[in-house]
Amino acid sequence: MRSVPWWGVVSSAAAPVLMVGGWTLAASLQPRFDPVADTVSALAAQGAADRWVMTLTFVVVGVCYVLTALALRPAGTAGRLILITGAVAGMLVAANPERVGDPYPWGHIIWASIGLVGVTAWPAGAWRRGSGVPWALRPAAAAAAVAVLLALVMWFGAELITGSGQAGLAERVAGAAQACWPLAVVLSCLNSKMWDKALPSHAASGGASSVSAAQAR
Repeated sequence: MRSVPWWGVVSSAAAPVLMVGGWTLAASLQPRFDPVADTVSALAAQGAADRWVMTLTFVVVGVCYVLTALALRPAGTAGRLILITGAVAGMLVAANPERVGDPYPWGHIIWASIGLVGVTAWPAGAWRRGSGVPWALRPAAAAAAVAVLLALVMWFGAELITGSGQAGLAERVAGAAQACWPLAVVLSCLNSKMWDKALPSHAASGGASSVSAAQAR
């Protein structure tokens, strides 16, 4: 099983930190902002205070996703491509911000939708079969990840449709979960690699013990 390079570990760990840190900083710069009710897109909307903070966050986190996808060599190619597509779409959201009088322009909706689908569905194309496959890339784990991420995205969609006042909270929970799963996959790959290195010496010592026991008889 191929390993994940160091820069993939860094990018996967940086994504959730930069995302949460970015929207927290951007929200603190707004004169009036409710993180429970208001979406993160409002932080990058035209007319928002220091909108460059959230815009830059969208771009940098998207770059982290792309690097992580490139580094996840143990994962299925389809899943990696889906994650890259979602990441690029997320960056294009920054290029199509909400506007005064038009909070949901078509460009914003389209790219945001593609981005959400990409970072939610990529585990479905990343799973692998085999005894040496890292746990986060096994079919059951991948299916569970997609189910949880999809449920969170549906919660966010329901909040937008019903206007129940928790769209911001739902979006942040979904976004944090989406950012954390690539990190979990990378860590599982590293853990699997460590076991691969430990097993030969363990097997060798076990084999030597068996030979000694046979000679003793």
